[in-house]
Parts: sequence; C-alpha cells; structure tokens
Amino acid sequence: MNDNNNDNDIFSEETPSISRPLAAFNKFYKEIHDIYHEMSVNAGLSDSSFDILYSIFELGDGCLQSDIRRISFLPKQTINSSIHKLEKDGYIYFSNGRGRTKHINLTEEGKILIQEKIYPVIKCENNSFSLLDKEEQILLLNVSDKYSKALRNEFNKLKNTRRR
Repeated sequence: MNDNNNDNDIFSEETPSISRPLAAFNKFYKEIHDIYHEMSVNAGLSDSSFDILYSIFELGDGCLQSDIRRISFLPKQTINSSIHKLEKDGYIYFSNGRGRTKHINLTEEGKILIQEKIYPVIKCENNSFSLLDKEEQILLLNVSDKYSKALRNEFNKLKNTRRR
C-alpha cells in the first residue's frame, strides 16, 4: 500500500506532522549539507565559492554564469558576487563571448586551487558513490529525482499565494 498524502490540502488549517521517514530524510539532507560545508571551510572557501569552483571544474574552463546557475542551483546574485570575489582573489578572469556574455576562465592560481581543493572532494565522492552497487546508484538517483520533482511541484503551489 502506498501511503501518499498527496490529497492533503496544503492550505488547510490542520496542523501538519512530520513523519519519522520525513524526519530521517531531513536529517540525512542536513547531514550531507553539513559535510559539504565542512569541506568548504576546510578548503578556506565560502560555500558559494566552493560550489562555483566545483561547477567550473564540472563544466570546463570558459563556462558562463548561467551554466553555473543551472548545475549549482545558486541564486544569480550569489554567483555574481562570488565570482567577482574569485576574480579579485586572482582565481578567475572573464573573457568576452557573444553579445554581452562573459566566459569564466581559470587563472593558473585558480587551476591550482581546484587541483588542491576540489579534486580531493571529487575523489572522495567517487569513492563513496562506488560503495553502492549499480542498482543502488540507479535507485538512489531515481528516487531522489522523483522526490525533488514532487517537492518542487508542491512548493510551486505555495508560490504567489497569500495567507488566507
């Protein structure tokens, strides 16, 4: 039996409860977030700078801010301020693209920073993910995708609504 509560009115006056599985999932999510925060601090970077450097590595040199936003889910303003700090610190520079677009490129110092701070994290992630067999990896990805889509759908119901 599937114990979904999809029919619950999110605008009802009824006080919601947090199920044990949801509480466990929330703990898991927050623990993962905390692990990455610790890695950012250990690397001497802000969370956003860490995410941006990770994204540049994933996307490749010469990527755009919009590319970083698409894979990091960071707000535009956060990306903008963080990349300007990374530029000021000498880790990236901008080159002109089509129209008004600016490509984000790593300086030699930026490449070294990624090698020293981002490579080890990716290696740890790969090692950890490889502890799951292929079926577990696929299941984790499929279930995570299903949940994130359902959550986005539910949260979209809250957008542009006012308290009743």
